[in-house]
Amino acid sequence: MKRLIPLLLVLLLPASVLQAQVRTDRAEGNVPDPDMTLCFAHRDTCDLMLDFYTAAPDSGPCADSLRKPVIIHIFGGGFVSGRRNYDTDRIWYRELTDAGYHVAAIDYRLGLKGQQVQASLSALPLLRQAIQMAVDDLFSATGYLIDNAERLAIDIDRIVVSGSSAGAITALQAEWEISSGQEAAKVLPSWFNYGGIMAFAGAVFSTEGTVRYYQKACPTLLLHGTADRIVPYGEIHLFGNHFLGSDALARRFAKTGTNYQILRIKDAGHEIAASMRRHLPEELRFLEENVVKGVHRTVDALIDDAGIPDMGWRKLSTADIYKPGAL
Repeated sequence: MKRLIPLLLVLLLPASVLQAQVRTDRAEGNVPDPDMTLCFAHRDTCDLMLDFYTAAPDSGPCADSLRKPVIIHIFGGGFVSGRRNYDTDRIWYRELTDAGYHVAAIDYRLGLKGQQVQASLSALPLLRQAIQMAVDDLFSATGYLIDNAERLAIDIDRIVVSGSSAGAITALQAEWEISSGQEAAKVLPSWFNYGGIMAFAGAVFSTEGTVRYYQKACPTLLLHGTADRIVPYGEIHLFGNHFLGSDALARRFAKTGTNYQILRIKDAGHEIAASMRRHLPEELRFLEENVVKGVHRTVDALIDDAGIPDMGWRKLSTADIYKPGAL
């Protein structure tokens, strides 16, 4: 139980290597501002906003199309912290827009912010609720983009969701809810499914028994460190609660014939949650071939990459997260 409860609660720790690069990029004017900021939902406690970055014209696999694919990105932070406009993420957004993709970086409610989460069974519903709040907000953002597709020049058949850590959990959870016909997903049009998922250190969490897909999931790109001690790379079961990381999901996708790719980063920890820019070439090939062209291109690769920056997450344990004052 002490493993299961805190696994979601990774903090956004200082990353000196990335911040040094960000300072350089900011000085050179490479950190973009959004083209527009839009309110996509009103909640009792807050308004939820999205920053929209427009695809560069005449670029990418849809250069001749009036409507472009859009990538919804969900930030990480353990459902306790985070924001949609980190400089490092914004530089990545520019790289995606330069490749011909719109980007919508969204807010979502942080369901564990201010909560005292204890390592006990009673905390599991609280964690499940926090995930569901984030999924519901993602569905609201998706509905908003569908409703405003003409104004924003979005191809609604190619709405891709990307997420980091808690955001990756949200993305994978949302696709599972669609593919298993859950009630929460019925707020979206009956014909809708995402064009793709890109999950950086994500998982699916169920308090209601094993995770089953009753239809093929959409094309999915999984990236995960094999030594991740925060969001599990494998699978955890406890009293009917199931937490499936990338390795376990890949096995299910293989059985259902899902169009998926998994990059297993050997001996890497949770730093893969912040590796979007490093893996941009693989992401763009997945987007172009698996999503845009609809090619069934399965990749299952174990990558030994000594160049992954050590951001202090590799040795992070749940005990570190729960030190007094950590949350």
